Amino acid sequence: MQVINGIQFKQMILHGAAAIHLQKQQINDLNVFPVPDGDTGTNMSLTIDAAAAELRKNDTPEIGQAASVTAGALLRGARGNSGVILSLLFRGLSKALKGHVEAGAAQFAAAMQEGVASAYGAVMKPAEGTVLTVSRLAAKRAVEAAAEQNDVEYVLSEALRSGCEVLAQTTDMNPVLKKAGVVDAGGKGYLVILEGMLAALRGEPLPEPDESTPVKKAKADFNSFSSEEITFAFDTVFIVRKNDENVDLSGLRTYLNSIGDSLVIGEDDGAFKVHVHTNTPGSALNEAQKYGTLELAKIENMRTQQEDLAAGKKAQCVDDLEDDVEETVPENPPEPEKRYGFLAVCAGDGLAAVFQDLGVDGIISGGQTMNPSTESILKEIERVNAQTVFVLPNNKNIIMAAQQCIGLTEKDVAVVPTETIPQGVTAMMSVDLELEQSALLEAMTSSIRNVSTALITYAARNSDFDGFAISEGDYLALLDGKLFSTNRDITVLLEELAQEAKTRGAEFITLFSGEDVSEEQAEKAQEIFSKQIPEAELSVLPGGQPVYYYIISIE
Repeated sequence: MQVINGIQFKQMILHGAAAIHLQKQQINDLNVFPVPDGDTGTNMSLTIDAAAAELRKNDTPEIGQAASVTAGALLRGARGNSGVILSLLFRGLSKALKGHVEAGAAQFAAAMQEGVASAYGAVMKPAEGTVLTVSRLAAKRAVEAAAEQNDVEYVLSEALRSGCEVLAQTTDMNPVLKKAGVVDAGGKGYLVILEGMLAALRGEPLPEPDESTPVKKAKADFNSFSSEEITFAFDTVFIVRKNDENVDLSGLRTYLNSIGDSLVIGEDDGAFKVHVHTNTPGSALNEAQKYGTLELAKIENMRTQQEDLAAGKKAQCVDDLEDDVEETVPENPPEPEKRYGFLAVCAGDGLAAVFQDLGVDGIISGGQTMNPSTESILKEIERVNAQTVFVLPNNKNIIMAAQQCIGLTEKDVAVVPTETIPQGVTAMMSVDLELEQSALLEAMTSSIRNVSTALITYAARNSDFDGFAISEGDYLALLDGKLFSTNRDITVLLEELAQEAKTRGAEFITLFSGEDVSEEQAEKAQEIFSKQIPEAELSVLPGGQPVYYYIISIE
């Protein structure tokens, strides 16, 4: 195959999206933390799904236009650091193919290399042993292969072969990966997409699930990084529409690098996208608005990714969620508008009831494996009959999606960076409707700083982590994003957490029992804490959450 056009490129992306969708859980499992965790596969799958959805509406025969549609959708649909890098790889590819009707082997290989240059150029401190390394050496081999044969299929197959060889070496390139004995998840995801693209060129059918093979159902996803190594908490991603297509972003780059790290800036003629790790995401957004108009923003706290809540009652795709929301949108919103309204994200009927009792106007069902899309959150915001809507994500992976809604509605949107259910509850308890918007946001945000969150879940696999010898099925206790203890007896973990709360001088403790916890078991947990800290104000509520036997708020 000497050349490919827009129709073929479209099919390549559709195949790539289908391929990673089937393998996203295997990619999620490439993780250093021993709980049922990892969201790299999910994030990359959702990111390229956004491109696939746009391409299904477009049948352009020109590869330049098809690549542009792909890059634009990826830019706006990118989730997490892996999604941002993936979008940059295709942004550079699109730039190289701009204006082309077809692309030959040499052009496509050069476009892959341009994608790598785009990704590396946007990352301030590129790390080896990541998707950057895999994509760079894969593209290098693609250029060499194009000089050997004028065959796009050969170029892509050689790039994939080289990439797989490099991926196997990432374990030794990164100390964290070496300790866990796994390859880089982002690199693996990228190669899975390339595999799908190559399958399309070979005329293979679109990948579909094998119904005869049992599929492991994951009930929760967590962060793949140790929170102890995180200096800057907030993974911040946003898109800005440029005031001037020739605007110089060097000043913004310098500023953002001064308040954070892992800086990535990708741009096209009309907009630029920023990824940065920082402790002051608001400052990053404010500075960026000097260069254009903020369109979308997403923020998540990496230190508590291990504490992410799982999905709602069933695993829905984003389209399902959006359809369900649309069906319930009232035709005539009530009048007049309130000054402030509140939305909370949670999974579990008990948790939803708690937030409703605290005055939230709407509940968005979602969690790590079912992140509500920006459009879904936006529709819920529009339903709230208020001028300003405060959104409580209660999950670090949803903060980013919530932030994207800022600027997409005439309503003012304020995202309170709540990373856990206990933080969300505390934030709602601190609401003072007499305050101005900025003061109220600050009050809610400040209130969560004194909240510690403990979680009790289970180990998904055997592991030796942070000095703990963990066996599959062990109960695990996490405290503020770190592995606190592990035991075969959940009672022991409850006693250890109660002692820790006592040591911290806790005054208020709330236990939210999960869907797998009986009333008798919850009462026993209450007795354990009451005995250890009789002076503390203790509450036990049925949360109904999946995965976590207990979510414990300690103040």
